[in-house]
Amino acid sequence: MSTHHKGSKKQKKSKKAANLVPDSVGLTPQVISKKQYEKELEKLQVELVKLQEWVQSSGQRVVVIFEGRDTAGKGGSIRRIAEALNPRYCRVVALGVPSDRERSQWYFQRYVNQLPSAGEILLFDRSWYNRAGVEKVMGFCTEAEYEEFLFTCPQIERALVRSGIQVIKYWLSISDEEQERRFRARMTDPVKQWKLSPMDLEARAHWVDYAEAKDEMLLHTDIAEAPWFVVDAEDKKTARLNLISHLLSQIPYEDLPTQEFVLSDRQKRAYQRPPIEDQNWVPKRFIVS
Repeated sequence: MSTHHKGSKKQKKSKKAANLVPDSVGLTPQVISKKQYEKELEKLQVELVKLQEWVQSSGQRVVVIFEGRDTAGKGGSIRRIAEALNPRYCRVVALGVPSDRERSQWYFQRYVNQLPSAGEILLFDRSWYNRAGVEKVMGFCTEAEYEEFLFTCPQIERALVRSGIQVIKYWLSISDEEQERRFRARMTDPVKQWKLSPMDLEARAHWVDYAEAKDEMLLHTDIAEAPWFVVDAEDKKTARLNLISHLLSQIPYEDLPTQEFVLSDRQKRAYQRPPIEDQNWVPKRFIVS
């Protein structure tokens, strides 16, 4: 480890010890059924709509980063957040493997290009933290590049916050056993097999390496301006409710006056429509009653 990280390591360790105390300490979690889960999720999604309206009205810029091991539930959490929001003002970004041109750029450049404008919410399905995770563990970056990332990343995030962008970071945490169960479920589910890649399966052989990389990442990038929040993701539905309710608590949004809509009278004038038989109708194979 280079010397420019060692100076504050002792101080950071004591800070992390405090952060490891679960949010549930002092609280009594509410145990709900799967049916109640849907109702609670709907309530939270209504609040997300209010949040988005406030972000648009106030011109705020919000970045939410989702990180975690493969199968931790990042995609599902992001979908539950985004599905109720206006996609014009809430963008989901999941960047693929960088091109040769992007590899020659400053590492943060392609991520900075995605940052939100006024009134936008950006949801990063993995982010610049790829360098501290998969790139470090699988050898896709040099040790010098990794060290530079740990040094530069907190500075970048502090600069974003100073510019008025709110940065919220979540790490979804699951056990080795739960990840294996989800991997096996994906392997036999034709709808979910696309989620598996050779890289995902190879990562299983580096479980401890990823754990070490994650702990090192949190040690250096859990800063006051943009702290890490760890989500217990052992149960997906539980994780979604806890994450969304926490996200709502991180942004001081206000209820805006509800806009009232009045339907105008439908236009009435003589017009002879062509026979519907002239149109190509989709066969009605199902009727839901």
